[in-house]
Amino acid sequence: MKIKVKKLNKDAKLPTHGHPGDAGMDFYAIEDVFFPASGQAQVHTGVAIEIPEGYVGLIWDKSSVSFGHGLKIMGGVIDSSYRGEIIMSLRNLSDKDFTLQKGHKIAQMVIQKFEHCDIVEVGELSETVRGHGREGSTGHK
Repeated sequence: MKIKVKKLNKDAKLPTHGHPGDAGMDFYAIEDVFFPASGQAQVHTGVAIEIPEGYVGLIWDKSSVSFGHGLKIMGGVIDSSYRGEIIMSLRNLSDKDFTLQKGHKIAQMVIQKFEHCDIVEVGELSETVRGHGREGSTGHK
């Protein structure tokens, strides 16, 4: 599969795969972004992508950014019809201020096939062993 990428900013870097066979494409910041402790900010990538119909782009944390600095992706579903800039919203879950440097990897996107579903309202749902059980329903906590 080929993913078309358009640079919207001269300083933008195209997404990359860190290693052959990696599922996620790494995206890069086009500017320094300050994250106050417990604060949230948007990070611009300067690129737009064309995801094929029948697929979705799922944005996930980069371990170096989340483990090392406490930054967590907020949101992360990019539909195939979207053609605007990929902008990542991250929250600093740590108690320390952090500045993400221009050119730093910020998040990764996995392109995944999905099934579109028709939503049908019904009066009852089928029964299962689990039923209405939530957290701890298997007896393990």
